[in-house]
Amino acid sequence: MMEHVVIREFLYPSFLTPPPSLTFLDQYAFLPTGFTFAAVISLLHTITTLLQSNPFVIVISLDLSKAFDTVRHSTPLAKMAGLELPVPDYNWIVDFFREHAHRTMFNVEESSTASISASIIQGSGIGLAVFTVTAADLKPLYPGNLLVKFADDTYLGVSIGTDIGDLE
Repeated sequence: MMEHVVIREFLYPSFLTPPPSLTFLDQYAFLPTGFTFAAVISLLHTITTLLQSNPFVIVISLDLSKAFDTVRHSTPLAKMAGLELPVPDYNWIVDFFREHAHRTMFNVEESSTASISASIIQGSGIGLAVFTVTAADLKPLYPGNLLVKFADDTYLGVSIGTDIGDLE
């Protein structure tokens, strides 16, 4: 299938040399080297590292699955434009998102067709890779905090000062 060839042969290799604004080092899904075990080990390492210099660490778990539905196509496409992708393959991805439309049918009634400019198709190979690119610039606000991403699940490790009351 063309979709899998584009992902495996062109998109994934472009993740190895991303522009400075994107990082794939904290993502453990949708990549050829991404495994659940690697994500768990990274999360445990993150917590252990933060605990070496902080008495408390809080891990905030975020499920971003609804983000698939709200991502405007222009956002990941702009980020992919900065990757080292061959032009024909980038254009293929643009075309993949270009012609999506929706209409509703109920009984014999049919709505007009509306163009879709947002959402990433969950379950498609290209959709998963595009979501990975979309989240590649998601970084912690403070340098002492760390992120671990696995698909649409993100774990934020937050170090807390000398007192758990610092959270107030």
